[in-house]
Parts: sequence; C-alpha cells; structure tokens
Amino acid sequence: MYKYVKKLNYPINIKKKNLKMAKCLITQLGGPAGELGAALRYFSQKFAMPDDKGRSLLNDIATEELGHCEMIGTIFRQLVKDATPEEIKSTGFSSYFTDHGLGVYPVDASGNPFSALTFNSTGDILADLSEDMAAEEKARATYENLIDLADDEDLIGPLLFLRQREIVHFNRFKELYDYYKENMQKDPRITN
Repeated sequence: MYKYVKKLNYPINIKKKNLKMAKCLITQLGGPAGELGAALRYFSQKFAMPDDKGRSLLNDIATEELGHCEMIGTIFRQLVKDATPEEIKSTGFSSYFTDHGLGVYPVDASGNPFSALTFNSTGDILADLSEDMAAEEKARATYENLIDLADDEDLIGPLLFLRQREIVHFNRFKELYDYYKENMQKDPRITN
C-alpha cells in the first residue's frame, strides 16, 4: 500500500550544532502538536470516514505526516551531531541525553514521552475533522514559535516548509468538513 521514497520532502543540511534548539524542536516529533500524533490521529480516524473521499484524504495526510516525522528526526540529529559531554551539560541537554543519548526519541520540549492520549478518534466525522483542523493550527503555531527561536537559515527553511504544510492540511480538512456538513442531509451514506 505504501511506497517509500528515499528522499525528504525538503532538503535538510544543518551545519551548526544547536542542542538548545534540538531540545525544543523534538516536541514536533513527540509533543502534543507533533507530527507523530498527527500521523496516528489521521490514520486511526480514516476508518470512520463514510466514503473514499474522506478515507483517501486522511490516509494521504497521515502518510505525509510520517514524512514530516522523518524530517524532524533528521533535523534533530543534525542539530546534535558530534555533541561533546561539555556541550551536553552546558545546554541543558543532560536529562534527554541520559535516557536517549543522541538518538531520536518522541518527547515534548519538557521531556515528557509521546502519548496517544494527545489525540482522539471518536467515530464522529465532524468531531474528528474539527480536531484535525485544530491540530493543524496548533502545529502551525508551534512551528512559528520554533522559527522565532531559530537563528540559522539552514534550520528556518525546513521549519517554514513544515509550517506551510500545516496550513495546506488545515485547508484540506476544512474543505472535507464543509463537504460533509453540507451533504449529510442530502446523502444518507454520509452519517455520523
């Protein structure tokens, strides 16, 4: 069903180490508005969609979100590459490093591990799509916060790309929400 293309959606080539930024950025993998939660949310919710239009959109965006997980992991690794024990201690990266070394592990910026409790799948198509729109807006806001903290153009470029994809996803979910809301009375196959 899936075809893995061994190329990131946006080129990532960060040359400057920045452990403080890595500690913040990791939230976009395992945090409450992160890419892993988005991928699992949309994949889980697609099964309740009443038609191929909904199932296809949620599956497509879930798959893209997995690609975003790969981008965040790549950015993280480039930000921590070759970190010394002294850098780890002086940047507040010690607690992450203690449990995960320089590996990629889904946590939020405070170090709380990823939890499926950050999303829901209700079976109610309008409720789920409303949650999806809110999730995309939260992710957009988080990317904007990260961009505000960044001072490296090699990092800002991929973050801007990921921010823009959140906007696109919001718009696709909004279109699907509006379609179902308008057509629920007209088409008995579209139900909650």
